[in-house]
Amino acid sequence: MQVLSRQRGISLIEVMMAVLIFSIGLIGLASLMVMATRSNHAAYVRTQAVFLANSMAARMSANPIGVWNGNYNSTAYPVSSSSIGCGSGAACDAAELATHDQRLWSSQLKTFLPNPTASIACGGVGTAGYDPTSQLAMRPPYGGNCTMTINWNEQGAGDKDHRDSEAQSFTWDFQP
Repeated sequence: MQVLSRQRGISLIEVMMAVLIFSIGLIGLASLMVMATRSNHAAYVRTQAVFLANSMAARMSANPIGVWNGNYNSTAYPVSSSSIGCGSGAACDAAELATHDQRLWSSQLKTFLPNPTASIACGGVGTAGYDPTSQLAMRPPYGGNCTMTINWNEQGAGDKDHRDSEAQSFTWDFQP
């Protein structure tokens, strides 16, 4: 007497289910990699914003008379960069150096951040007829405070549509 096996094709169904489960796992892994890449890029852009803020603060520290006179105060960064001017080896005064710094910093903003805008507002000591030349030997270079704000648009991370952009902002209160 012969026994007939009725389990034909069961192995094929098991293999197909294993391939399906494996494929779903790979799709999840791919979406995780995309999200990690977006987050890594967002961290990179934020690092660039902090670097640019430190760069401008260092430039302002090197030109305290320009800070006292309010030459760095502006809400319209990036400024037009028609000609850099002062950096060609010719001597320049505090206002020209501030203009030079603003143009270079604006160029960096446009290069490293997507759709940047920035503002710098310094107040305190230098705003009411303060004479910085009489105080240089007697006190720190600047006794007021500056507020720097850098804004940019960042591609959304996570499950949002890749065309969405989120406004990001970095604000820093400092003394140059």
